Amino acid sequence: MNSDTVTERKKLITLVGPPNSGKTTLFNLLSGKKHKTVNYPGATIEYSVSGFLEQYGISAYLMDSPGIVSLIPVSPDEKVTIDSLYTHPDYGKPDLVIVTVDTSQFSRHLLLAKQIIDSGFNTVVVLTMNDLLEEKNFTIDENELSRSLGCNVIKFDPRKSDGIDTLINILKQDLNAGQLKIQKRNDHTEEDVLCIYREIEELEKKVLRDLNNSSNNNPHIAKANRELVIAGRGAGIKIPDSLTLKIDSVLLHKFWGIFIFILIMALMFASIFWVASPAMDLIDTGIHNFENFVNEGLGDNWFSDLLSQGIIGGLGVVLVFLPQIVILFFVLGILEDSGYLARGAMIIDKPLSLLGLNGRSFVPMLSGFACAIPAIMAARTIQNKRERILTIFIIPLMSCSARLPVYGLLLAFLFPGKYFLSGLILALIYVVGVIISLIVAGIINRYKRTFLNFEDNSSFIMELPVYRVPKVSNVLKNTYSNAVQYLQKAGPTIVIFSLILWLLTNFPADVKTNPDDVSNGDSVAVQLSESERISNSYAADIGKVMEPVMRPLGLDWRVGVSLIATFAAREVFVSSLALMFKVTESDENMSRSLINEMKNAKINGTGQNLFTTATAAGLIVFFMLALQCISTIAITKKETGGWRIPVLQIIVYTGSAYLLTFLTVNGLRFFGIN
Repeated sequence: MNSDTVTERKKLITLVGPPNSGKTTLFNLLSGKKHKTVNYPGATIEYSVSGFLEQYGISAYLMDSPGIVSLIPVSPDEKVTIDSLYTHPDYGKPDLVIVTVDTSQFSRHLLLAKQIIDSGFNTVVVLTMNDLLEEKNFTIDENELSRSLGCNVIKFDPRKSDGIDTLINILKQDLNAGQLKIQKRNDHTEEDVLCIYREIEELEKKVLRDLNNSSNNNPHIAKANRELVIAGRGAGIKIPDSLTLKIDSVLLHKFWGIFIFILIMALMFASIFWVASPAMDLIDTGIHNFENFVNEGLGDNWFSDLLSQGIIGGLGVVLVFLPQIVILFFVLGILEDSGYLARGAMIIDKPLSLLGLNGRSFVPMLSGFACAIPAIMAARTIQNKRERILTIFIIPLMSCSARLPVYGLLLAFLFPGKYFLSGLILALIYVVGVIISLIVAGIINRYKRTFLNFEDNSSFIMELPVYRVPKVSNVLKNTYSNAVQYLQKAGPTIVIFSLILWLLTNFPADVKTNPDDVSNGDSVAVQLSESERISNSYAADIGKVMEPVMRPLGLDWRVGVSLIATFAAREVFVSSLALMFKVTESDENMSRSLINEMKNAKINGTGQNLFTTATAAGLIVFFMLALQCISTIAITKKETGGWRIPVLQIIVYTGSAYLLTFLTVNGLRFFGIN
């Protein structure tokens, strides 16, 4: 009995289809899960695998594979996906392949189905989006299509579960039909693809039916074929949608289209920045209150500090970004499900293509002004590996909201009371950040083999789906999935780094001996203040080791320690400086007191002012360029599948930040601005 369980191979049914063809919705319906498959190329190919719901009585694995448009790979990642279809490294060959075909994009989507059938897979074709086709008074004759393809074909609406019993019966029948077929690899040439499209064109004439006229030789079919819509730069065929064409006449207008696109993106950015702010403040307050609760309950000791500042504080760094991630992916989901996101990418594609990016790069770049974490995750929509990694590479150059407290402090120090001038300089900081990011993108694209270690041919093929009312439940499920993935993948790394930072700033032990208070020859232990503890910690030792590096910038070890603290979160720089200079007032008083302390601060042993116009300007330049955020490092490692890109970012950006800060400080000093 046990031996049978061990030796018998459990059968595998693999779901295959182009992105947004209803494949994952069907997977969730059959498995009862709420997964969202990662439909983008990346260093790590992800699959959702589950069993069938018990009520269906099918004993097999069900796998939702990453979306592909054909069996011809256009990037190394797509090659991995397609290779895994023939023999998955963990689950082997599929016993049955379900191919989803969006009937509103029949010709384009049928290409993949034809290739899979020709390769010898046991295949079931599931026709989706039939309601969109029927709205145009057309339908597909699934019986005729089944005879022509030589496999079972079923119409199915995953959103309404129509036809679920018929589909289950077909799956049981085909799964138990016989031995597993031998799949053959076909190296399709351009002529082979054209030949398949010619076959599809003839097949379309046979199976496309006009609901207003049942004649097989209906002239309306010929008329529909003449009114084909080519989507993007690829060969995509769809029945024209009059409402979609009317909306596109405005949204894709030569002039108004760009203006509307910028307005929509600005509103999305504002929602990420402002709508998330109350929730972020609420989380921040909750974490702070929880820390106080732990401190009061456990008393003032190292274990209490470990829990409150190390673990709870680390979790706070993770959770505080969650509202932005939720809002970003909710808005992106609405835009994508409505059909607009594809239009926006097409509008911005041409100017960005000159720098090695494409239209899909714009939304992640824009989101980077709010936070690099959701922005890097939003780069998943970029299918080309080189362009996706290049986009991720430059996102840290966008001035995120975490830098605002730092800029606010330094600008208030430089221009006290001059709010308009400070605002202009702040706007200039953002503009310069964008310009630098585009220059970096152009340089890396020119020398991509050196920086990215591979060269990937780019092709921007964008399907323009019909406009539809977004299905909010699906958008919410996908938003939830991305939020959970962030917490599971990036969270542990961030907490570990926060614990390391806590250890560095709290040890050696926070006691010292007072030689002036001796009783019977024994010295008395005295509790260190928080600022004294940090001054005697391992972090301070590292800061003092760093001091020779900081001196050319006109700074000392105290600023060095504050810069180390920014790896937990950039905004920590302000509170860390306040700690180092023993500023205890809160709210507005703390900012005012800290600026006064900065004006009076001297470099130890020299008597020179620590903070001057030159050094403050240098710090602004440093924060514009340096990569100091462990959250960004963690999510970049996750999204690129390794440490190469984040390490390269640290070296390039932090090295450039140091060099340009040195030139800024000493250049201003040279011209007498100090």
